[in-house]
Amino acid sequence: MRTDVGNFFIPSNTVHNITEEDYQKTDLLVQATKAFARSTNQCVYIIDYYKQNFLYVSENLAYWCGETADTIKSFGYQFYMKHVPENEQQMLLEINKKGFDLFNEIPCDKRLDYTISYDFHIIHGKKLRLVNHQLTPMMLTPDGRIWMALCTISLSARNTPGYIIMKKADEKGFYEYSLEKHRWIKNESITLNETEREVLLLSAQGYTMSDIADRLCKSVDTVKACKRALFAKLEVRNITEALSYAINYRLL
Repeated sequence: MRTDVGNFFIPSNTVHNITEEDYQKTDLLVQATKAFARSTNQCVYIIDYYKQNFLYVSENLAYWCGETADTIKSFGYQFYMKHVPENEQQMLLEINKKGFDLFNEIPCDKRLDYTISYDFHIIHGKKLRLVNHQLTPMMLTPDGRIWMALCTISLSARNTPGYIIMKKADEKGFYEYSLEKHRWIKNESITLNETEREVLLLSAQGYTMSDIADRLCKSVDTVKACKRALFAKLEVRNITEALSYAINYRLL
């Protein structure tokens, strides 16, 4: 089934009555986003739901798809048509529809606190890269619709597309969307204990298993057991994926 760009812009989030004076207020927003993009390896872009395009695209997105930032900005939502596998485009449409359905149930004064996150592949030539994509509202209309949204892309810690969650900042619970049942399910967030956090942070700093055991005053076997339990908890295969997961989902 061919994906139509217009399907991403659904009636429940149709934005009206934005003026040129309103757009002048976005200059500071774009400058702040550019500064953020310079400070991170994540790809960053801003969706404009009024003009139905991209307001800003960071240069490092070129690494993922082989296009310049200006070209991607000119594509707008055609970027997904060109650089996401066709079967996953349908997944993105479902996420978009069901995400807005849930978002519109949230009280207007709480909506800026939520982020939706999901994994999909980006096509670069003959290569596929599985990435984690997070979308956070930046500016709302007076009636609570998303006008501007900040999007970030980083390497996924998982092996397959999906894993769709919507989460409020600093809240333990989160919503997970089931592509099989086509509905949102309320879950409890994963939490790390102090030892698991220390093992992850020390691993990120390049310490060996023996070094970590010495610094934590534990045996190497205890550190190994901690890592195994951590991988099982996060459903990852190695320390690199565990770190990526912990960073993407703010567990550290």
